[in-house]
Amino acid sequence: MSLPRRPAAQVSIGPIRVGGGAPIVVQSMTNTDTADVEGTARQVQALARAGSELVRVTVNTSEAAAAVAPIRAWLDRAGVAVPLIGDFHFNGHKLLREHPECAAALGKYRINPGNVGRGAKRDPQFAEMIEIACRYGKPVRIGVNWGSLDSDLLTRLMDENSALPEPLEAQAVMRNAVVLSALTSAQRAEQLGLAHDRIILSAKVSGVQDLIAIYRDLAARCDYPLHLGLTEAGMGSKGIVASTAGMAVLLQEGIGDTIRVSLTPEPGGDRTQEVIVAQEILQTMGLRAFTPLVVACPGCGRTTSTFFQELALKIQSHIRARMPQWRRDYAGVEEMTVAVMGCVVNGPGESKHANLGISLPGTGERPVAPVYEDGEKTVTLKGERIAEEFQEIVERYVARRYARLAPPGGGA
Repeated sequence: MSLPRRPAAQVSIGPIRVGGGAPIVVQSMTNTDTADVEGTARQVQALARAGSELVRVTVNTSEAAAAVAPIRAWLDRAGVAVPLIGDFHFNGHKLLREHPECAAALGKYRINPGNVGRGAKRDPQFAEMIEIACRYGKPVRIGVNWGSLDSDLLTRLMDENSALPEPLEAQAVMRNAVVLSALTSAQRAEQLGLAHDRIILSAKVSGVQDLIAIYRDLAARCDYPLHLGLTEAGMGSKGIVASTAGMAVLLQEGIGDTIRVSLTPEPGGDRTQEVIVAQEILQTMGLRAFTPLVVACPGCGRTTSTFFQELALKIQSHIRARMPQWRRDYAGVEEMTVAVMGCVVNGPGESKHANLGISLPGTGERPVAPVYEDGEKTVTLKGERIAEEFQEIVERYVARRYARLAPPGGGA
C-alpha cells in the first residue's frame, strides 16, 4: 500500500533522514533526570531497542548539559547509534554556550520560540541558539506548543482580529498564531544562516481537531519536514486513541515526516509503550513495517475458553522478543502476519489470509487446531502442547520463508 506523501525538504540527523520521501521516522523522549548519566543512557537504549529512531532528552540545567556528552559516549560504547535531540526551554542559549561538548554531542536541537526569551531578550537569545547550531552543523526543530505560545504574538493577533468588521473566533486566531510562530521563526533562522534543509517544524496542541487544522495549514504554506504529535495526549487508551485519531487523518493525507506518541505512562510504567504505539499506527496504515502483526479475534460466546487469548498473547510476546534477532538475520520478516483465531466461524478463513494462522477450537467444537501456512493447511495440532508446537512452527516458518541476511562485515 502506498499513500501520496507531501513533498518536503530532507533533513539529515546523523544516519537518520527526515522528509524528502524518506520513511516516516518514529521518535520518543526520556523521562529521566538527564543529569543521571547511566539512568538516562539505559532508557535511551531501551527506547532505541523498542524501535525509536530518534530520542529526545531534556537539557534544562548545567548538570543536564554536562551529562549529554557522557551519555553519548555510554551509548556509543554500547553500540547504540540513535541520535540524541536536546530539548531546550528558557535557557538553551546559555547552556549551549557554556557546554560546547553538549552542543557537539547532540544530533539536533529543539527550540521552542514561545519561551526562548521574553521581550528584548527573545531575538538575541534565539539568534545565539541558531548561530551555535550553524557552528556545529546541527539541524533544529522549531517546536511551537500552544501551552507556551509567544504571548506578544498572540496578543497582537487577537487585537488585530477584534478590530475586524467580522472577527474570527478566538480558537481560529489561536491556530493561526501557532502556524505563524513556526513559520516566522523558521524564516528568521534562515536569515541567521541556518540552511533550509536543516529545519523541521512542529506545532503541538492537545486537541485533535486543532492538530488537524494547524498541520493542514502548515503543510500548505511550507515544505519543511513536519513532526507530528498530540501534546499532553493523556494516559492509556485515551492517549492512544486521541493520538491515533489526529495523526492518522494527517498521515492519510500525506502530511507528517516524523511522529511521536506523547503518552503519560502509568506510575512505574514502561516508557517504550509510546514507541510501540507509534509503530503500530504506521504499520496498521500500511506506511511502514516494524514487526510481524498478530491478528486475533475478540472472542464471543463461541469462545468461552481463554485459551486462544492466552495463545495470542504468548505468540505476540514471542514475536516481539525474537524480532531484534530476526531483524538482523532475515530480510522482510517484519511484514509477516500471524492469525490466532478462536473458532470455526472466521478462524480458517482468516488463517488462510495470513502468512501463518491457527484456528483454535471454540466451545463445543472438536479439540483440534488446524494450522495454515501461506493459505494451505499443513498440520492439525491437538493436546496440551498446542502453544509450544505452534511457536515452533512460527520459528521454522521464519527460517524457511525469509532470506537470511549476510552477517555484518561480510560473509555469504
